[in-house]
Amino acid sequence: MRLAGIITEYDPFHAGHAWQLRRARELGAGAIAVCMSEDLTQRGSAALLPPAVRAAAALDAGADLVIGLPNPCAVQSAEGFAAAGVAALSALPGLDSLVFGAETPDTDALLETARVLCSPEFDQMVRQLAGQGIPFAAARARAAGALHPRAGEILSQPNNNLGVEYCKAILRQGSRLVPVPVQRTGAQHGQQTPGEGGFASASFLRGLWRQQGVEALAPYVPAPALERYKAAAAEGQDLDGRAFSIAVLSRLRAMSPEQLAGTRGTAEGLEHRLAAAARCAPDLEGLYTAMKTKRYAHARLRRYALCAALGYGPELPQTPPYLHVLAANRSGLALLKGAALPADTSLAALEKKSDAARIMARAHAAGADLAALCRRTPGPMGGSYTQKPLLRTEE
Repeated sequence: MRLAGIITEYDPFHAGHAWQLRRARELGAGAIAVCMSEDLTQRGSAALLPPAVRAAAALDAGADLVIGLPNPCAVQSAEGFAAAGVAALSALPGLDSLVFGAETPDTDALLETARVLCSPEFDQMVRQLAGQGIPFAAARARAAGALHPRAGEILSQPNNNLGVEYCKAILRQGSRLVPVPVQRTGAQHGQQTPGEGGFASASFLRGLWRQQGVEALAPYVPAPALERYKAAAAEGQDLDGRAFSIAVLSRLRAMSPEQLAGTRGTAEGLEHRLAAAARCAPDLEGLYTAMKTKRYAHARLRRYALCAALGYGPELPQTPPYLHVLAANRSGLALLKGAALPADTSLAALEKKSDAARIMARAHAAGADLAALCRRTPGPMGGSYTQKPLLRTEE
């Protein structure tokens, strides 16, 4: 491994993320490029902190380049999220590896499971099981296990799942990136208690911030990151969850089922379920509860509701048509030379590169504007066009 990539959210950046960067260096990475979701996340929410704060924390901890995953690309299923991230990093000509955490850090096993998921037999079996009312995740794991003895076991773990999606994207895109899974340490994905060695999950840290404030994160995040978080908190840049709930729900209540039907991912009358739930739900958690069925996972409903509120339709590009540079040092900037996609620190410049870039940039900005409104101190519109990158060219 010479030049490594990482696909992530850093919501927020914590000690486990810093360990992963160090581990990539130990495995031989001379430079590390990070593709990080910007204002919105794969779980269908706004990030706790703005992208500039999280990108700076990553650069402090050893990343060389941080490019943004556009908001419409971030608010996708694990398959879509992984495909978008792989496409972005594959556009950097020097990158040769993709590093990610996994409960089963066995490259061959993850790749073999990915090949199973790419087979026509798998798709047919999943459709059959889903038609019997089995939830998608369970149908997916059962079908994979039936086709390959170890695949079901691999897919039973959350980080393995995402790792397999990375491998699947690499195979389907013909990417030169080599998967490099590393053992996930400390707290498990979504674990609501601290893990061993001072590691804690991002979801635990978001809850801790809400309940006790930024200082409570001190044992679990690098010291430079904590200082950035405290500065952001002093300026009210952290997410106001109640404001986000009201903002999204108010948009949904103003939309008819016909308007909601234009949302990407609409299927089987999901737009009617959303419209009915929005009429009476007091907040977003109530909305998700009212929409929940065995067929639809909670995360899918969260993403669907947010995409509906933002008007994200099926016409949006599924992978980034550009590379939005958020932070870099000299080594990181060198990784951009000869990139297969337009790269710039300016979203305004990027949106002029193509029709796809214009469509993506404006949809991205809509998500950024919603997130800015829902900060504890609300920010103005247009921030994604005016935010300054962190460039350390003196190194």
